[in-house]
Parts: sequence; structure tokens; C-alpha cells
Amino acid sequence: MSHAQNKVRWCLDKAEREVKEHGRHRGLSKTKPDKEKARDFIRKAEHYLMATDYLKKGNFSDISASTVFYSMYHCLLAIAAKFGYESRNQECTFALLYSLIEDKEIQFERALLDKIASLDTDKTTEKTSAEIRELCQYGTSLSLKDDLYKELFMLSQEVLAKTKTIIEQ
Repeated sequence: MSHAQNKVRWCLDKAEREVKEHGRHRGLSKTKPDKEKARDFIRKAEHYLMATDYLKKGNFSDISASTVFYSMYHCLLAIAAKFGYESRNQECTFALLYSLIEDKEIQFERALLDKIASLDTDKTTEKTSAEIRELCQYGTSLSLKDDLYKELFMLSQEVLAKTKTIIEQ
């Protein structure tokens, strides 16, 4: 079993245990596949992408690092919903997507997912969008360099386009 598959199993077990103990989970649970919910996540991703552009135009590019990340993250949640999962944990969501890629359930390049977040950050020399979001959100910088902003915005557009294709297949 791969690292991603082991992590998915751990996330499913965590959610099951937490539901029994607290009535709510912070992991990954199996649900009924829901294409309409997936489409709702796509709408939210598009909303975040519009907010990203709005923030950049208003000279709040540091905050746009969060909105562009969450645009991509909502795309991943859309894919999860299509395949019958509910995630309340980013690491669990990433593990699920890596697992779906490994199992050839989706046509989504691992390298593209690595740019959003990697389970094994030693494999990538570039910062993931999750790491950039954290630096901008918790750091003191008031702007994101234009080239990095453009790269993240284009990445989000690519992720959104691929997700729409996956959802409608």
C-alpha cells in the first residue's frame, strides 16, 4: 500500500472514530457520490478565483495567496464529492487525490497536485501553493510578487479546468 493509500485509510479511521466519540469528524468519510455537490464546490472555486483577481487589483495580493489556494482546494473537494468522499482535513484531501491518481481513477497529473500540496515536501524544491498561502497569511509581507501571483493564478485556472472535466465525465 502506498503512502497516500495508508494516509487515506488513517483519515477514514480517524473520521469514523471521531464521529463515534464526538458526533463530528476532522478527517475523511465515505459518502454517496454527489455530482451536484461537486458542482457546488466548482462554483465556490470560481468565486474564490474572482476574489483573487479583485484583491490583486485592490493591492491586496498577499491576501490573494489564500483565495487562490482555496480556489484550488475547493476543486479538490469537488473531485472528492464526485467520488463519494467528504473531507474536513487538508492532508486527508491531498492523500485522497494522490490515491485517486495512483489508482488511475482521475486524469490529473501528480506534478500538478504537487504544486498545490505535496505529502512528501522533500520531493519538491518549489514551494507549494499551500506553503505560499501560509507564508502570506501568517507572515508580515503585504504583497505577493507579480510573477508568483501570475503563476498561482494560472495554476488555479488549470486546476479548475481539469476539475470541470473530471466532474462531468
